[in-house]
Amino acid sequence: MTKQEPLHVEHRPNGVAVLTLTDPDRRNPMTGRLTEQWRAAVQALSGTPDLRAVVVTGTGPAFCSGADLGDLAAGHGLGIAAARAHLAAFYRTWLAVRDLPVPTIAAVGGHAIGAGLALALACDLRYAAADAKLGAPFVRLGLHPGMATTALLAEAVGLPRARELLLTGRLVDGTEAATIGLVHQALPADRVLAAALAVADGIAAAAPLAVRLTKDGLNRPLMTVEQALAWESLAQPVTTATADFREGVQARRERRTPHFTGN
Repeated sequence: MTKQEPLHVEHRPNGVAVLTLTDPDRRNPMTGRLTEQWRAAVQALSGTPDLRAVVVTGTGPAFCSGADLGDLAAGHGLGIAAARAHLAAFYRTWLAVRDLPVPTIAAVGGHAIGAGLALALACDLRYAAADAKLGAPFVRLGLHPGMATTALLAEAVGLPRARELLLTGRLVDGTEAATIGLVHQALPADRVLAAALAVADGIAAAAPLAVRLTKDGLNRPLMTVEQALAWESLAQPVTTATADFREGVQARRERRTPHFTGN
C-alpha cells in the first residue's frame, strides 16, 4: 500500500481551499516532507486568482504537534549560525500562510502544541474543539519559543496573558482558549471543521476585492486613527468603483442575496 502523503489540498468550487495535515498516527508533526509540501501548497495558493478563503486543519487527535523534536535535536550539531539559518527558513515556510491575500481559518479539531499552536495563530481566525489542548510548553523542554510564538500569542491574547502561558508552559483546553481570546469559538470536536468551513463559505460569498483589502488593512499593525484614515481613504474608493459594489447596493435594495464576481 502506498503511504499517504502528509498534506492533502482540496479546492472547493466556491474558491475555498482546505489544507489538511494527514499524519494522524504521529499527531501531524512538521516533518521535512510535510514542510516541503506545505511550502509548495502555499506558494500555489498565493498565485490562485479565484481563491476566496483557506481553511487549515489536521486529522486524528491533533491539529499539529509542532516541530519534529528529532529534527531540532539533530540541528544542534550544525553550529549556531547554520542552525539559525535552518530554523529561520523553517519558520518562514510555515508562517507564509499569514501572507496569503485571503482570510485563513484554523480548524483546531485536536491538540495544537508548540509550533502547531503558532500555525493556528498565524491564521486570521481560529475555531477549536472544546477538549483540545493548546499551548506552547517550550520552556518545559528547555527551549526558547520559536516560529514567532512570542509575537503571535501576544497579538491574540495580549502581552500579560502571553507572558503567563509562555513562562509557565501550561496548556489550556479549547473552552478556556475561547474565554481568553486564543480562539474565537470552542465547539464539540466533530463540529469544528464544519464551523470553519461555514465561516469560509460566508467569506467566499462576499466581494473578493473588499475582503482582500480589508485583510490588508487589518494586517497593518498598530495603526493610529490617522494612519487608518489614510489607508481607508485609499482602499474604500477602489471598492466603490467595482461592479461588486454596485451589485451589493442593488441586492440590498432588492432584498436579495448579492452575487459577487470579483469584478
